[in-house]
Amino acid sequence: MNIWAYDKTFEGFLSLVFECYDRKTFPEIISGFADGNISVFPEDYKVDSDKNKAGRVWKGLQKKTSDASCQMLFSAFLSEIPDIELRLLNYIRTVFDSPENIELNFGNENTLELLKLSKKVSREAHRTLMFVRFQKTADDIYYASFDPKYNVLPLSVRHFERRFADQKWIIYDTNRNYGFYYDLENTQEVIFTENSVNPVTGQINEEIMAKDEKLFQELWKTYFDSTCIRERINPKLHMQFLPKRFWKYLPEKQRNLKK
Repeated sequence: MNIWAYDKTFEGFLSLVFECYDRKTFPEIISGFADGNISVFPEDYKVDSDKNKAGRVWKGLQKKTSDASCQMLFSAFLSEIPDIELRLLNYIRTVFDSPENIELNFGNENTLELLKLSKKVSREAHRTLMFVRFQKTADDIYYASFDPKYNVLPLSVRHFERRFADQKWIIYDTNRNYGFYYDLENTQEVIFTENSVNPVTGQINEEIMAKDEKLFQELWKTYFDSTCIRERINPKLHMQFLPKRFWKYLPEKQRNLKK
């Protein structure tokens, strides 16, 4: 079986696509370095991420399709569903092999499925923007936890850079254990080596919390309760627009979680 492994980054995946065309062979299975599928057989191949190779593939895609189609590929990649790499590779092969632009060819089942998937990922990214609740730390860094269904933080970073350009912040994916830190000038990826966040409530530990943060959270809860019209509560509609999996990161929902 022809198994190829890469580092599970988008740059690494594009490097893999480059190697496929360079070697004139295509894998039957694509896995990550740590997935355990790579073996000692000669047909198995480990692909190292290469910025130049990835860039050449990306430029080739931009020539053959629109920016929206390229963004669709990136969003679908972030879904992390099983075999997403093979689906994307098959789509890219169709793009490069077709003399015409195929991005609107929804008769192609793979094209339609990738479009639907990218829309799901985009909706999840939008939810992280809607439901963000920053907590202020003792060293004046604003922290927000997320536990998204898909790996959407890369799609959300630019919004936070624009919207909160005047403050230091960290947005963190507690499920995938990585996040982004903005220091007023640059944004970089970070990984916590110590667990400073309560996995149940999403709250940072009190020893690193700003002195007035608890007060602000209580004020927000009071405001939320005072503006709520009890007679118009619609639990079904509420759950549709605000899925329960986001509740643990919302101070105004902590009372609901304790019930």
